[in-house]
Amino acid sequence: MNEDDRIVLFDGVCNLCNGAVKFILARDPRGRFRFASLQSNVARRLLHGDASLESIVLIEAGTTYTKSAAALRIARGLRFPWPSLYALVAVPRPLRDWVYNWVARNRYRWFGKRDMCAVPTPQLRGRFLE
Repeated sequence: MNEDDRIVLFDGVCNLCNGAVKFILARDPRGRFRFASLQSNVARRLLHGDASLESIVLIEAGTTYTKSAAALRIARGLRFPWPSLYALVAVPRPLRDWVYNWVARNRYRWFGKRDMCAVPTPQLRGRFLE
């Protein structure tokens, strides 16, 4: 990993989270984002053993972002029009995170859950950390 990597850690068994990863991959043609599931050894190492399954995590330039801050910073790194969502950073973080937490608490019920983490296709394998 290098200083320019933007690493997204996500719940690998969550269908919503896996859909978000596919969404990011389709809108990141320059391949700036790399991925690992929160259940992986990579995530445990990067988070020093503190891999909460209630939040997407973005590690960018050595800084760790979670919840709505991570989601908005990821949107900012995608192609147009998604960076415009970053304007929502003006909404107070407690309110943004309240909405984020509400979705996170209900994600398995609304979107379902896998028995195990999805395996990336051979074409995308290089974007995933092991």
